[in-house]
Amino acid sequence: MFDESVQRRRRAGFPPILERVTTTRSTTTGNTPATGRVAAFFDLDKTIIAKSSTLAFSRPLFDQGLINRRSVLKSSYAQFLFMLSGADHDQMERMRAYLTSMTAGWNVEQVRAVVAETLHDIVDPLVFAEAADLIADHRARGHDVVVVSASGQEVVQPIADAVGADHSIATRLAVADGKYTGEVDFYCYGPGKVEGIEALARERGYDLARSYAYSDSVTDLPMLEAVGHPTAVNPDRGLRKAAAEKGWPMLTFSNPVSLRARLSSSSTPVLATGAALFVGAVLAGAFTYGALRRRR
Repeated sequence: MFDESVQRRRRAGFPPILERVTTTRSTTTGNTPATGRVAAFFDLDKTIIAKSSTLAFSRPLFDQGLINRRSVLKSSYAQFLFMLSGADHDQMERMRAYLTSMTAGWNVEQVRAVVAETLHDIVDPLVFAEAADLIADHRARGHDVVVVSASGQEVVQPIADAVGADHSIATRLAVADGKYTGEVDFYCYGPGKVEGIEALARERGYDLARSYAYSDSVTDLPMLEAVGHPTAVNPDRGLRKAAAEKGWPMLTFSNPVSLRARLSSSSTPVLATGAALFVGAVLAGAFTYGALRRRR
């Protein structure tokens, strides 16, 4: 779907972005075939798209009574601080536990209805043209493309479909009797991303030593170290330092284009896990809270 964009860049004299990625290999941990297939694993936010994939769901969630203002502001302020200063593993675990506990008791069908009705108005992320070209380059070479994100699977999947990915790996919340339990079946963060990647590699026959990974965050070091061709994209300070020390290539993506037209029609069922939605609300609240603070 991005072939025309790639061809325009070729005619304009731009070399394939994939050619700028070096062949430096890192030690892999997966038990995959030595001569298996090649995959390219992409983080989502700030790597493929220029903003949060779950941003601004607070309004419909407020309207449905799923969250209140106090909870959003409390969580958003903590998240805002983490965004500014970074968070260690223990802080992220505490935040994960708090966010998922907030979803306990939410009616799954109610959440699905909210997302299905509002997805096109709210989730219009901007895909980096460079990421689109890179995805097209990988596909042209016969590589599978996999989106790997800490956001909820049902939010990530339609975006992955829109950018032409073959698979997605994302967080999954537990459900019982039609309601979220507040527990996490699979947390796709840090080492969890590697767990998901290695499981998919075994299933699909990927050779991780020949595969690629792209991310902007130092929290994705485990994912980047799990493949033979790691690349930092728009890296944060921690990842920039690590990439420089390890001799990894670094790319800057700065040309976003609208993804709205690439999303599936609103008649297609679109689901979203409670955790992904609430994180979106938290992020939206964080920006609102920051704006209010600046006005004082």
